[in-house]
Amino acid sequence: MTKAELIEKVTTTVKHRELSKACINEVADAIFNNLAKGIKKDKRFTYPGFGTWTVRSRKARKGRNPQTGAVINIPASKTVGFRPSPEFKGTLK
Repeated sequence: MTKAELIEKVTTTVKHRELSKACINEVADAIFNNLAKGIKKDKRFTYPGFGTWTVRSRKARKGRNPQTGAVINIPASKTVGFRPSPEFKGTLK
């Protein structure tokens, strides 16, 4: 699902029909911007019934350049991981 598809779905399912796509787009942007800030600040964000986003650390490791086969060093990094809640997992079956 793309951002445009999400906004379209929200527009058609929201109870207050006077909300425009532009307004819903602004709300979606605000939600995701604040979600990112929360993850950055607290190292996690939990949405009950949906799941938890957490900051995960990756260790430095060796890799290979697929074109040349040369060994390269991949530095340590941080990424965001998502773990779905048991309720959400149950809906995927």
